Amino acid sequence: MKKQLLVPIFLTALVGLLSIAGSFFLWVPDAFAATAASAGPVVLDAEVWKWGFITAALSTGLSSLGAAYAVGVVGTAAMGAMTEKPELFGRLLIFVGLAEGIAIYGVIISVLILDKII
Repeated sequence: MKKQLLVPIFLTALVGLLSIAGSFFLWVPDAFAATAASAGPVVLDAEVWKWGFITAALSTGLSSLGAAYAVGVVGTAAMGAMTEKPELFGRLLIFVGLAEGIAIYGVIISVLILDKII
């Protein structure tokens, strides 16, 4: 296997394992449902909690994967262009930053979803 592929494969496996470990906590709200009734007047069903956490995790995870792919493609093209014209660094950095913005939008959506259910 090529050495260039080891780091992306390792990072993908790490993200997958962390996602699986994080999804374990999606079914925990069933245990908290009994104590949430005394907390306030609004009590959400455990299914609402579960699907809210799933959608928040998916919006963050998928937007991060999309941003990682975009940064990889744009970063590769930017490095190729900078080898020919080093003075393009500032302009090309903007494109990489715009690609990273995809992940930030996903995190913002996740925060908005979690704000509605918590």
